[in-house]
Amino acid sequence: MSEFWLISAPGDQENLQALERMNTVTAKSNLSYNTKFSIPDFKVGTLDSLVGLSDELGKLDTFAESLIKKMAQSVVEVMEDAKGKVPENLLANGVDLPSFVTHFEWDMAKYPAKQPLVSVVDTLAKQLAQIETDLKSRTAAYNTLKTNLENLEKKSMGNLLTRTLSDIVSKEDFVLGSEYLVTLLVIVPKPSYAQWQKTYESLSDMVVPRSTKLIAEDNEGGLFTVTLFRKVIEDFKTKAKENKFTVREFYYDEKEIKREREEMSRLLSDKKQQYGPLLRWLKVNFSEAFIAWIHIKALRVFVESVLRYGLPVNFQAVLLQPHKKSSTKRLREVLNSVFRHLDQVAAASILDASVEIPGLQLSTQDYFPYVYFHIDLSLLD
Repeated sequence: MSEFWLISAPGDQENLQALERMNTVTAKSNLSYNTKFSIPDFKVGTLDSLVGLSDELGKLDTFAESLIKKMAQSVVEVMEDAKGKVPENLLANGVDLPSFVTHFEWDMAKYPAKQPLVSVVDTLAKQLAQIETDLKSRTAAYNTLKTNLENLEKKSMGNLLTRTLSDIVSKEDFVLGSEYLVTLLVIVPKPSYAQWQKTYESLSDMVVPRSTKLIAEDNEGGLFTVTLFRKVIEDFKTKAKENKFTVREFYYDEKEIKREREEMSRLLSDKKQQYGPLLRWLKVNFSEAFIAWIHIKALRVFVESVLRYGLPVNFQAVLLQPHKKSSTKRLREVLNSVFRHLDQVAAASILDASVEIPGLQLSTQDYFPYVYFHIDLSLLD
C-alpha cells in the first residue's frame, strides 16, 4: 500500500514500552511495517507561537499536498502516450516516494533546525509558493501550444464532410486563374458513384464534360472534382443536393494552404522543443515539493507533540505502513488500545457509548489518543 500513518507518543519509559508492544502486535498480526521517524530538536519558542504555527502548518500541509497532485497530473498530461513511464518520473531525491518516506532524514542544509521554527516554516511556504507560480506559467504556455496543435489536428480528422481538405487536394486538381471556369469539390456516397458518373454533366448547363476525378475516399464516400462555369454554381449546388451529392465550400488558395501547413509544422516543432525542458522541470520540482511536504509533516508532528505532551520536548515519532487496506481498522484498534492511557477520558467515551462528554464527539474512526497524521501516496498514482 502507498499509505502511511505518522504517529508520536511521549518518550518516557511507559510509552517506549507501549511502542514496543505496538511493534510486537502489528508484526505478529502482519498489520503494518513500522520504522522510527527521526525529527531534529527544534527551537520550541513560546506556547502562543506553537499554537499559531499549528494552524499555519495545517494550511501549508493541505497546500503542499494539492500542489504535488497538480504536478503529478501535469506529468501525466505532458507524457501523453508514455503514461506507463510516469512513476519513474515521480521521484524524491532520486528514489521512489515510499522509499523516501520510510528513510526520511531532515535536510539540515535546506532547512536549518537551529533557526526559529517560524523561519523554517516561512522558508518552506516561500519555496512551495514559488514552485506553484512557476508551474502555472510553464504549464499554461505548454497547454496553449498543445490546444492550438490539437485544434489544427482535429481539422484533419473526421470524415470528408467536416475535415480540412488542404492536406488532400493539390494545385493540379483545380482550374485556377480562369475568369469563367471554377472547380468544385463534391462528396458522393459510395453506393452512388455510378449515378454520379452518369449524371454530373447534366445536373446543370455549362458543366465541362469529363471533368470529374476522384481524389479522396473515406468509409462513407468519395471526394470528386467537377469543373463548370461560374454563372451556374448555385444551380449546380441545388441539383446536386436533390441527388444527395454534397458540394463542399472550398476554393483553392495556395497561400492559405501553405500558411496552414507551416503553422502545423511550427506548432509540432515548438511542442517538441518545450517537451523536454518542461518534463525535466516538473521532475525536479515535483521532487522538491514532495520533499518539502514530508518536512512539513515532520514539523506538524513536532509542534503537535509539544502541544499535546508538554515540555521538556520528549517524544518518539513512528512511521507505520499498513500492509493491506482491509487491516487498517484492526490496526487503528490496536493503536487505540496500546495508547489508551494517553487520554483516559476520551478512551472511556469510546469504550462506553453511554458516556457523553459535552462538546466531545468521537468515534473509533477519528479517535487518536496519540498524535496522528496521514500520508496517502495512492492519490499520486
